[in-house]
Amino acid sequence: MSGSRGFGVAAGLDPDVAHGLAERCAALGYSSMWSNDHPGALGLETLAEFAAAAPELELGVAVMALDRHAPAEIAAHLERLEIDPERLWLGVGAGFSKRPLSAMREALPALRDALAGVRLVLAAMGPKMCALAGSSYDGAFFNWMTPGFAAEARRNVEAAAGLGGSPPVFGYVRTAVGEDAAARLAKEESFYRDLHDGYRNHFRRLGEPEGTVGVAAAEPAAAEQQLAAYQALDVIVVRGLASASIEAMSAVAEAAAPGAGG
Repeated sequence: MSGSRGFGVAAGLDPDVAHGLAERCAALGYSSMWSNDHPGALGLETLAEFAAAAPELELGVAVMALDRHAPAEIAAHLERLEIDPERLWLGVGAGFSKRPLSAMREALPALRDALAGVRLVLAAMGPKMCALAGSSYDGAFFNWMTPGFAAEARRNVEAAAGLGGSPPVFGYVRTAVGEDAAARLAKEESFYRDLHDGYRNHFRRLGEPEGTVGVAAAEPAAAEQQLAAYQALDVIVVRGLASASIEAMSAVAEAAAPGAGG
């Protein structure tokens, strides 16, 4: 798994675009397709479209907030959509919970009960959440990190995992390509910087200028060089920042594909 690459989108992608994009990503050498999840669209429904178009790829959702989704409800969605649990990495997070660390620790038994056989990946940014991912979950999912910050976060996951070995570490890397790449990255980042206390605290710790966390490449050839710096991630999930058309999304996927700079 180490060194593989996934491609991620916002939930609610048009089914025709999702089908074509999954097929293109499979041809480009991506190992997995990912969707986020938000109040306007269910990420698992987008994954079901990917699954139908590219049965050879693994699937991931990152993340489903447990203040909006109960474990039994998630299980019902998986059954309805006929998503194979063995293909799925299910990212979960605390959402707007007032006590996020306690919420994710206390939710784990119910998640294991309702979602037997599903690999559970914990959204983790701070040291304590990274430690919980390392000690108790099947993977850690990073978001909005620089390569250096991701390396430090990974050390927290590994330290908590102990002799049993660290679970895999995934992470979104927002990626925009073209003349408007910097503006797209800055717009996406500005939304998250003030979304809730967890993100506000994270960006404060990060200490990076606004609009610089991720990949903004004016030329396609430059995208791979920037992505390659994320060596702390076992799976780089390229979160494509482009209009939701097959042409625009495929252009990002092609620029960021495994080995694109080789």
